[in-house]
Amino acid sequence: MIRNQGSVTRNQVKLMKGNAMEKKGLEGLHVWQKSRELAVAVYQKILPVLPHEEKNAIAQQLRRSVQSVPANIAEAHGRYSYQEGIRFSYIAGGSLEETHSHLILIKNLGYAPDEAVQECLDLYIETAKLINGYIEYLKRSQGTKKKAISSSIEYQW
Repeated sequence: MIRNQGSVTRNQVKLMKGNAMEKKGLEGLHVWQKSRELAVAVYQKILPVLPHEEKNAIAQQLRRSVQSVPANIAEAHGRYSYQEGIRFSYIAGGSLEETHSHLILIKNLGYAPDEAVQECLDLYIETAKLINGYIEYLKRSQGTKKKAISSSIEYQW
C-alpha cells in the first residue's frame, strides 16, 4: 500500500494545466500522457526481458492491462457525460492496479532488472495520483461524491 507519496503545490497544478492547454484534446491531458509513458516503459523495459516461458502468460496479461489504462482514459475523455467519464476513469484505475500487481510479481520472481521494474512502479504511482485527481476533477465538475481508487494515494491532476 502506498501512503504519503507527496502531493503537488498549486503552482505545480497550474503548470500541469498550462502544459495541457498547449496541446488540445486528449494529447494535452497529463493523466493520459503519464499512462502512455508507463505503457511505453513496460513495452521497452519489461516485456522484452521476460523469460520465454512467460511470453504467453504474464506478458500477455501485462500487455493487456497496461494498454487498457490510457485507452480507458481516452474513452473517459471522449464521453459526453461526466458520469460516463468517471466510470471509464475508474476502469482505467482498475487496469492500473492490475498492471501494478503484475509488476510486483515480476519483481518478486526476478524476471526483470530491479531498475526497470522500479521505474515502472514509480510511473505507476504518478499515474495513480493523476487518475485520482482526474476523477476528483470530474466529480467536482459534476457534483458527485464517489470515493476515488486507491484512496491511500494522494492525487494530482
